[in-house]
Amino acid sequence: MMVNKETKDIGVNVNPPTRKCEDVFCPFHGELSVRGQIITGVLESKKMQGSAVVKKDYLHYVPKYERYEKRRSHYSAHLPPCIDVKVGDDVKIMECRPISKSVSFVVIEGGRK
Repeated sequence: MMVNKETKDIGVNVNPPTRKCEDVFCPFHGELSVRGQIITGVLESKKMQGSAVVKKDYLHYVPKYERYEKRRSHYSAHLPPCIDVKVGDDVKIMECRPISKSVSFVVIEGGRK
């Protein structure tokens, strides 16, 4: 894990952002601590101010038919300005304290698909 002097270590093996930001809810440059789940998904929308919607596709087993069905979940996550991602990119989000009514995750890493 590369750590700049300007970024703090969040305790997870991810590449920290190269840009610096002044966001209080940024886990690398602000005061927000992260804990719990790490979820990998696809960035579906970033039309909200400071937040994004992440989509996760998964398979659910149905014992009666002995088959899998496709399901998907949507997570609202805070998107710090120092993380540069576009719609359709693979992202990692991590659980944090509730920031708003629907936002309890923060984007910690973004990559290209």
